[in-house]
Amino acid sequence: MISHNTQKFLQKFQDYFTTKPSEKESKIHVDYIASRVASFYEKIRSIVDYQEEHLLRKNAIERMLKRRLIIKKDGKNIAKPLIYELIRAGHFPNDTIPERKIKEVDIIINKYILILSNLPSLKKNEKEELSDWTTGLASCEIEEKLAPPTKDEILAEYMYEIMEKRILLKDNIKFNKKEKGIQLFVAIQKALLRADESLITYRLLKLYYPEWTNASKDLIFEIAHNLHSLKKALKKQFEHPLGPKLFNLLNRYNTPYFILRDVILKYPKQIQEKISQPESLEPLIEEAYQNRYQRSKAKLGRAAIYSTISIFATKMLLAFAIEIPLDIYVISQFSYINLAISILFPPLLMFFIISTIRPPPAENAQKVMWEAMKIVYESKKKEAYEIKLGKKRGWLLSGIIGLAYLITFIISFGILFWILLQLNFSIVSQIIFVAFICLIGFAGAKIRQRAKELSVEKEKESGLIFLMDFFFLPFVRVGKWLSARLTKINLVILLLTFVWETPFQIFVEFLENWSSFLKEKKEEIH
Repeated sequence: MISHNTQKFLQKFQDYFTTKPSEKESKIHVDYIASRVASFYEKIRSIVDYQEEHLLRKNAIERMLKRRLIIKKDGKNIAKPLIYELIRAGHFPNDTIPERKIKEVDIIINKYILILSNLPSLKKNEKEELSDWTTGLASCEIEEKLAPPTKDEILAEYMYEIMEKRILLKDNIKFNKKEKGIQLFVAIQKALLRADESLITYRLLKLYYPEWTNASKDLIFEIAHNLHSLKKALKKQFEHPLGPKLFNLLNRYNTPYFILRDVILKYPKQIQEKISQPESLEPLIEEAYQNRYQRSKAKLGRAAIYSTISIFATKMLLAFAIEIPLDIYVISQFSYINLAISILFPPLLMFFIISTIRPPPAENAQKVMWEAMKIVYESKKKEAYEIKLGKKRGWLLSGIIGLAYLITFIISFGILFWILLQLNFSIVSQIIFVAFICLIGFAGAKIRQRAKELSVEKEKESGLIFLMDFFFLPFVRVGKWLSARLTKINLVILLLTFVWETPFQIFVEFLENWSSFLKEKKEEIH
């Protein structure tokens, strides 16, 4: 018998499929030639500035919005060119976004501009941080307005309703129901929807203020006045001790939900019939699993190529902009061999890390099948997942473990710096090289984690994995810290965005206007 939660899930998807957009509305159209030029540039940029595919559009909105707000700080009349730029770049299909969306996006931009213009007196660096943070929220809301994530919301709600009942907190975890609910919400956003911190923060904001998308002026002024403390409160939700435990659990059991959504999207009209009996659902799950497995392999291949090219391009620029001039003119310690090592080793390391990723074993498909069945159909045996926090350590044990961890840092970084010193790397080249190794370690770890999204098995421990963690984890941790701080000052991306992109967009807009002018003249001839 199909469970009550699954019935609700199916009904919501059926409602989604039966709700059709109005065909009478006039849609935004961009010129074909200008679109081809802009989308080609965007593809090149996506290779140089490698990002996870599902976040490309949201990050593009944020990038384009920031660039336009630098030119027009009041934000007036930028909604239309912003949407046109997004369509030309290929982030939205042509002739699909209604023209009324321009006004709706304009309202969103003005809302966030109003917040930033009514901030209380703060330090300059605090205002800059809040401005970046707020622009990130605005980009999330703009994407939501242009492409509502209805399918994601339905799936996330389905997982929440099931897991909220199944997850049991052990006696040593004393959090109230609200805390558990918020942390479960955040963990689902991370594990199931692969949302980043900016997107989760925006969705948490809507959770705290359900009326935010249609906010009154009073609410806008209230948030502006308390924005600094609100940012801190939302940030705290990512540091909650329950968060990692819930994420690890949901990250292990998210695959059946992906597969069930794939089945529904492929058979939207016949799904009630096909899901009514386990015998009819089994082959559909098998088919969906194999299709997702192939897509996952292709995505991993792209990640390997794009991330390697991105690291190579960034390292080349740093080498020619900083390392070579310093080595030749300041330190007088230039070496072609060291230059080759410095440029080639980081991308080769990234490629090696990704090439060692192995797909889940064949028996994983059967386990996914079994987990999907337990979700879809009622069962007398109630599934339960117990979560407990680690035992609190005494100050002596904590001190010993902390000291051991510090020693691993010293050993790992010490060995690498010693090798570079033996190769006569200058101090600047050493720092840049080590920073790249850390960033690669963190990026590689994230990609490896994404590659395991189909697996429902616990990772097997071994002596080799322990040794790798022992020596390589310090680089990953430092890479995570660096990644959060260096993203904003990546030289390649800054050059692309503020030196090249603005004149390029002026050229594309001119190309579109010129193409429109030629069409008008041709029509006059006829």
